[in-house]
This record gives sequence, C-alpha cells and structure tokens, in this order.
Amino acid sequence: MTGALRPLLGWLGVFRLGLVQMAIGAMVVLTTSTLNRVMVVELALPALLPGLLVGLHYAVQISRPRMGFGSDVGGRRTPWIIGGMSLLALGSVGAAAATALMGSSPAAGIALAVVCFVFIGAGVSAAGTNLLVLLAKSVPAARRAPAATIVWMMMIFGLAFTAVIAGKLLDPFTPARMVTVMTGVCGLALVLAVLALQGVERRLLQTAEPARAEAKPPAFRQALAEVWAEPEARRFTVFIFVSMLAFSAQDLILEPFAGSVFGWTPGQTTQLSGVQHGGVLAGMLLVALAGAGLLGRHLASLRGWAVGGCLASGLALLGLVAAGSAAGSAANAGASWPLATNVFLLGVANGAFSIAAIASMMRLASVGRGQREGVRIGLWGAAQALAFGLGGMLGAGASDLARWLLGSPVMAYTSVFAAEALLFVFAAMLAMRIGGRSATDASFVPEPTPSAAVALGSPR
Repeated sequence: MTGALRPLLGWLGVFRLGLVQMAIGAMVVLTTSTLNRVMVVELALPALLPGLLVGLHYAVQISRPRMGFGSDVGGRRTPWIIGGMSLLALGSVGAAAATALMGSSPAAGIALAVVCFVFIGAGVSAAGTNLLVLLAKSVPAARRAPAATIVWMMMIFGLAFTAVIAGKLLDPFTPARMVTVMTGVCGLALVLAVLALQGVERRLLQTAEPARAEAKPPAFRQALAEVWAEPEARRFTVFIFVSMLAFSAQDLILEPFAGSVFGWTPGQTTQLSGVQHGGVLAGMLLVALAGAGLLGRHLASLRGWAVGGCLASGLALLGLVAAGSAAGSAANAGASWPLATNVFLLGVANGAFSIAAIASMMRLASVGRGQREGVRIGLWGAAQALAFGLGGMLGAGASDLARWLLGSPVMAYTSVFAAEALLFVFAAMLAMRIGGRSATDASFVPEPTPSAAVALGSPR
C-alpha cells in the first residue's frame, strides 16, 4: 500500500485540480444542454427522451462509492481520474454521434445514446469522486473552503466558456458539425486534465507518511457497511441528500413560475436564471472569504455556514411564496415584488451552504476508519447525484400535480416552494447534528502549527 497523503497542496496545486474539474464541466454541459435541445427542437423528439437520458446518467452515479473504494484499495487516485475522464470523453462523443444518428434511424440512435449516457455517468463517477478525494486529502484545513470555492468556480467557468464557444462553432448547425465540435471539446478537455494532473499526486506521495496497510483489503460491501455504520458519515449522507433535493427541485420551475405568475418574457426569465447563478457565485465567495479568515474567526465555522445557508435558503423560498401570493391577490401587487432581488438572495444562500457542505465533506472524508476516504466521498457523491436526479422530476411533477388538484398555477408553484423551504429547514436541523470540534464545527482557520505553517508556505 502506498503512503498516505500529507496535506501539502498549495494554491497552484489547487488551481491545477480545478482545471480537471473545469474539464469535467466542459464535457458534461454539452451532453446535458446542447444534445437536449437538438433532440427536442431539430429532431422533434419527445422532451421525455433527453430527460430520461440525463436521469440515467445520474442513476449510474450510485456507483460512486465503488469507484472510491477501488482507489482506496489501490492507494492511487490519478489513474481513476484519468480513466474516468477518458470514459466521459468517449461517452460524450458517442452521445453526439447517437444524436446525429437519431435523425435517420431513431431506434439505433436511442439505443446507442443509452450506452453512451451510461459511460458518461460512470466517467463522472470515477473522475469526480477521486478528484475530490485527492483534494480532500491534500489540502490543509485552513484552505478547504477557499479551495472548494476555487475548484467549483472554475467548473462553472468551464461550463459557461464551453457553452459560449461551442455555441458559436455550432452555427450553421449540421449533425456532422455537432459531432466535430463535441470531439474537439472533449479531446481538448481530456488533454488539459491529463497535463494538469501530471506529477501532483506523485509529489505528494513522496512527502507522505507511510500508511498502515490492511492485512487483507475488505470486499466492497464490507467497506461500504463499515462506512455506513459510522454515525457521522451516515448523518452527513442524509444531510447531503435532503439539502441537495431541496436545492435541485427549484431548477425546472423557477423560470416557469416567473413566466406564468409574473408574465415575464422568455428573455426576462433567462436573465432571472443568470441572476440566481450570480448569487450562487457571490455566496461561494462569501464562504471562501470566511474560510481565509478575512471576515473574522467568529464567522469561520463550517457548521454555522451550512446551517445558516440552509435556513437562509428556506427563508428566500418563503419569499417566493409571498411573491406568488402577492401576484395572485392583486393585479399590480406582483409587479411591485422585488423578484430579482429575492432570487439573487436565494442564490447567495444556496452558494453559501453548498460550499460549506463541500468543505465539510473534505474535512469529514478522513474522520473514521482509515483507508475509507474514497468510499465516504463516493457515498456522499451518490447521495447528491440521486438527489439531483429526483429533484428536477419531483419539483416539476409536484407543480403539475398541485395545479391539477388546486386548479391554480400560483398555488401550484407556491406549494412546491413551501415544501422546498421545509426541506431546507430539515436540512439545517440535520447540519446542526453533524460533527463537533473534530469535524464540521471546527473553525476554517486552525491554530497555527509547525506542520500547518509548512503546508501554507509551500505552494505547488
């Protein structure tokens, strides 16, 4: 068994791992947005088809614990990351080819797309899980929140940059051009990820303390059962699922809510989505500043930001409930409601609790039985993927059901927002029970120690 990683990753190393996360985002965004549009608009296929394919890629991510276990046993994360990126690239290019094939042979194209989206889900599982394990095991405690913010902001940048550049290259649209653009994006992303990873883990292992190897590695089911038996890991898994379910349930109904209830145009609702994403970035930056100690030690608590972010998200959702009630009670009441500000604050709260949760995940990865970091992070990643897969469908389905039962679009949307607010309150209650001084309740900024000083002073 190789040595355990000592947290010595500097800001340059964090940036390099962020490039890998950016590459993952660049490949995924085209498969979940561009191919979706082509199937529905250009090919006139049912919208249910891309929805099921995206749901399939989330469903496959229940394999994340198994991917993490594989790297735990082998002791190396880099081969799993590169292997996952290669599988993701293959699946993404194949999905584009399958979409093009649907134009002439729908059955064959759909069958190929199913296989390719399985590849995409498996690739994201292997690469994403082990990238976060590597980050968690190699970043000092004082850098976890800023590091998580950097990595996830780089992923968001990768999503946006790829969407803009690929969008320009896709016009004038042809199926062949779509496959070419997808191949180019995936090829460049894969090369970028491989170059960014070169030497990072090897350098860390050279400075690591020897790990105590297990006499005989357990079977995966045993390792998973051991992790699930840990109260801290189990509580955090439930927290991740509940909070991310509440977070994702709003995705498919926020813009329809603004259009149906407030009469906003498609362009205005698209801008509203941008306002929300801007709020998410602001919330992430806020927690990063707290993590760097720039807002004072009294604001440097992972558990505090997780609890506060969930409660603030619930409060912002209740604001949307009030907005819907105001719009439904009077013709001009809705126009006076600061909807954009409300949505921005919702984004800030979402971003704050998300980064606090990710930083907590990095801290908790090593709390418990040794050599199970990959299984723990894989378990939490599977909970998040399952929540995201269910959230969009449940949010949209619940609004349709509520409209049928209540006969009012206003009541339909506000009832779903109210349910999401309750979920966030429940998530905050769960977050309050997670960790103590040895886990999430600890400050972002630890007391300085010789080892911490070395870690903070040696960027790589």
